[in-house]
This record gives sequence, C-alpha cells and structure tokens, in this order.
Amino acid sequence: MQVTPGQVGLTVGLAILSAVAFLLLRCQSRGRPFGPQARWLALAVVLLTGCASAVVALAGGFLLNQYLSTALGVIAPSGLWLSQVRAREEDRRSLAREAATFWLVTLLARLDQAMAEDQLVWCERRVDDSWSIYELSLAAFRYHERIRERLTPEERRRARVHARLDAIERRLDVAALIEDGAPRSKVVTALRGSRHTKTPRYERYLNDLTRMHGILRHDAENELLRLLAIAFRAGYRSLPVFVPPARATLTTDRPHP
Repeated sequence: MQVTPGQVGLTVGLAILSAVAFLLLRCQSRGRPFGPQARWLALAVVLLTGCASAVVALAGGFLLNQYLSTALGVIAPSGLWLSQVRAREEDRRSLAREAATFWLVTLLARLDQAMAEDQLVWCERRVDDSWSIYELSLAAFRYHERIRERLTPEERRRARVHARLDAIERRLDVAALIEDGAPRSKVVTALRGSRHTKTPRYERYLNDLTRMHGILRHDAENELLRLLAIAFRAGYRSLPVFVPPARATLTTDRPHP
C-alpha cells in the first residue's frame, strides 16, 4: 500500500499529540514535565517518541490499511505510561528489550531529575531563611491551611499533611524554648514530649543547645519544604508566597514615589 504525504503528516501529528498526553499521564502527581528545567527534556521525549512511533506505524502501513497504521502511531506512545508499570515489574527483563528502550529510560530518568529540581526551586522560593521562629511557624500554618483546602480527605490522609505540620510545630516549639533561654531540664521535657523530637539526633546535643536550635530549625524548614512539595505535585502551583504580617504592613504603608 502506498503511503500518502497526508497520511504521513496526520500520523506524525497524532503520534506527537499522543506522546504529550501519555507523558502528562505518566508525570501526574510527580511533577511538571514542562517546567523551566524539564521542558527541553520533555520536548525531546515527546518528539523522539512521537517520531519513532510514527515511523513504525508508517512502516506497518505497507502491511496494514492506512487507518490501522495511523491508529498504531497514536497508540504506540503509550509506552511512556506503561514504562511506569514496567519499572515495578520484578521479572527478569530481556537484554533485547532493555537495549531497545535504553534511550527512553535514560531520557525519562533525566526528566524526573529535572522535574525534581523545578519542584525544589518552587518550594524554596516559599521559605525565607531570614524568618524568625514565629514567622516560620506562622508560614507553616498558613501553607498547611491553604493546601488542606485544595486536597480531598483521602489525599490529605495519604500525604500525611497534618502530621507534617505537627512535626514542624513540635520542633519549632523546642527551638523557641532554647531562644527564650529555658533551662536544660525544660528543653529535655519538651524534647521527650513528642515523637518528632524524641530522637537521639537531638538529645546528643543537650550540652550544646545553640547547635540543637540550629538543627531543629533546619529540620523544621526541610519538613516545610516537603509540605510544599505536596502542593506542587497536586498542581497547586499558584500557592502565594507567605509574607509575615509585619513585613506585609510595612510594604503596604510604604509611600509610593
């Protein structure tokens, strides 16, 4: 059967659109494939997969009719999604199959890394190192409140949203005691009052409360980044950056030139 230019264009176009759809499906709840760091890798995956699928489909057009070959070009990129299932398989994979899909697996691994970098940048923009303990606690509460509103009860349970806020608060409570100059006995009681702080990681610094304070704050910030990552993966990327009340007032009251 002769392949017409119109069929070539249609098959390639549909294969690329199919590759985009399946890539978005694969990355659902994982990140943003067309983010700043990931977009070029995502385009490479889409174009290479779409074109490869179209070539296979058009080659099959000599054996199939034009409609079946075009349908094959649309279905072939589903390998992007099926690769997620394949990654969890425990059976031995053949060397031939590994060699045939090595380029795709490599690109997808690099894409996952780029999406993780985009996520980290987005989260870090919403946490300010200059915040006080009180401001960091207030930011965690506000972010938690907004994220909680956007997720279903099942999503909140699965992501352990409330547990993450509790972990932040318990660490910051102890850090605040140290800042206020509380005696070591009171710090010890506070540490042992929560499963989030009752760990050797903190207790080994009982003779250096300043060091403990820094570690508690660092861990609370990291937990806040994990909380924000939940929002990013859920698609809530319009989450506004928290501005402490005092700073917001200063910005609002500042005279305009």
